Amino acid sequence: MIQHTIGLLLRPSTQWRIVAKLPEKSRNVLVLYPCILALFPAIAWYFGTSKVGWTTGLQGNVVRLTTESAFQISLLFYLVMVGSVAIIGYFIHWMSQTYGAESTVPKGIVIAGLTATPLFVTGLVGFYPTLWLDLLIGVVAISWSVYLMYLGIPIMMKIPEERGFLFSSAVLAIAMVVLVSIMVISILAWDYGAAPAFTDG
Repeated sequence: MIQHTIGLLLRPSTQWRIVAKLPEKSRNVLVLYPCILALFPAIAWYFGTSKVGWTTGLQGNVVRLTTESAFQISLLFYLVMVGSVAIIGYFIHWMSQTYGAESTVPKGIVIAGLTATPLFVTGLVGFYPTLWLDLLIGVVAISWSVYLMYLGIPIMMKIPEERGFLFSSAVLAIAMVVLVSIMVISILAWDYGAAPAFTDG
């Protein structure tokens, strides 16, 4: 699977064509791709928030999460990443007929998972939490993921680029709704026991 990660980061158009030509059984195995890659940012942020920490204020005090809190939040983070890919993948499949494309649920999840590659890879910045750097890298990762989606959907769905642009725009709208939903669920989760527990040690 690592070849897909490197390919999508370095030569995305070629890599999308390689994935599109895979037999259906081989392509369906890539449903596991986001499940594996989502482990990396979850582990990175667990380590970064519980072992390394970050500084706040002018005095530069190091703040960390307790290991229990970091584990709980990292586990939820992992589940949210995988769940978001699955939901967006389902909607890619659901909307495919509208844009004259043939799809299956696994194919939709594969497209969503491969599109999220930059987000998974750059999630490794969690090993060293620095707010301004993480935000900057996050913006670049989101931009690259959006680019991958607009590039990949026409290739994977075998539709003209004009129709693929509309399809991708619809998927982007769904992704925005998922993002807002995650924010609301996060607030509710904090109220029901998943709030972070900090330590100054």
